[in-house]
Amino acid sequence: MTTKRQGPLAGLKVLEIAGIGPGPFCGMLLADLGADVVVVDRAEAEPGALDLGRAQIANRGKRSVSVDLKTPEGVEAVLRLVAQCDALIEGMRPGVMERLGLGPHVCLQRNPRLVYGRMTGWGQHGPLAHAAGHDLNYIALSGALWYAGQPGEAPITPPSLVGDVGGGSMYLAVGLLAGIMNARATGTGQVVDSAIVDGSAHMTSLLLALQASGHMRAQRGQSLLDGPHWYNTYQCADGTYISVGSLEPKFYRELREKLGLGSDPEFDKPYDPCVWPRLRERLAALFASRSRDEWCSLLEGTDACFAPVLTPDEAANHPHMRARGVYLREDGVLQVSPAPRFSATPAGRPGPIPRRGEHNEAVLRDWSGR
Repeated sequence: MTTKRQGPLAGLKVLEIAGIGPGPFCGMLLADLGADVVVVDRAEAEPGALDLGRAQIANRGKRSVSVDLKTPEGVEAVLRLVAQCDALIEGMRPGVMERLGLGPHVCLQRNPRLVYGRMTGWGQHGPLAHAAGHDLNYIALSGALWYAGQPGEAPITPPSLVGDVGGGSMYLAVGLLAGIMNARATGTGQVVDSAIVDGSAHMTSLLLALQASGHMRAQRGQSLLDGPHWYNTYQCADGTYISVGSLEPKFYRELREKLGLGSDPEFDKPYDPCVWPRLRERLAALFASRSRDEWCSLLEGTDACFAPVLTPDEAANHPHMRARGVYLREDGVLQVSPAPRFSATPAGRPGPIPRRGEHNEAVLRDWSGR
């Protein structure tokens, strides 16, 4: 029998063709929320591929079957699983799954209710569809990277977060669940084309609204969310960093009062871009005068909109994160608990990371039919 799963997606069956990056993360998200996610691994590891072993967090809670997709027997084995699942995730370049004999047309013939999720950077069509690329390239082209940096400096981005996870995995997850809802209502499956350029561009909608209303300029460092002294990060005396984001007037007043700047007339025009560079310098000097812990004692928990910039290990030990149980450790590996949270169908603790092909017999036995 299938191990009982806990969460709002319990009972959902998802087949994931092993890949890297956003596809596996999407599968992990669904598994965290209770779905039975089966990964179709290669019979042997690809030469030169990065092997994270028991630290492959994106595979937690999934089951693994190993199949040689270059053989007719391997393809047929996958198609038998396709016939029993609600959704499929694949992250190959366009055309690869078709050449393997596992493209959408073939799979939907086996299972007309299947939602076939395709995860790529550039999408299934367009001039760049077959080109190689990574997170940084996709968000650069989509416009999502433009404001990530200070004037005169090259844009930077947290590795894999904006593109692979935000614009990729999350949009694929939403697409799959929407497709499954429709399939259950109509009996008809479909293909979900989830491209990181699409998702990361869609994520800029708030910035586009600010731009259309005159609050976001094309020049970096001149707009509400990328230039003000009150919306920035600063280095402290001990070499660590803090963040302030006092966007609204009442929060800005709180910041000024806490910093002893309430009566300083130079800080009276918070929305004037002409004063931002000078005031950033003044705040930089001020924040560099004390340690991060000292600033936390003064500002954390107030309406100044403040937070320390923490490493993942530091974040795991922060009182707020501990109180919410955001981080956990499994087999000595630091991980993050499932999100979001559900009142009636809470997700369980993340499951273990499977070995390659560990569940060949169990999956074939469990997925014997609806």
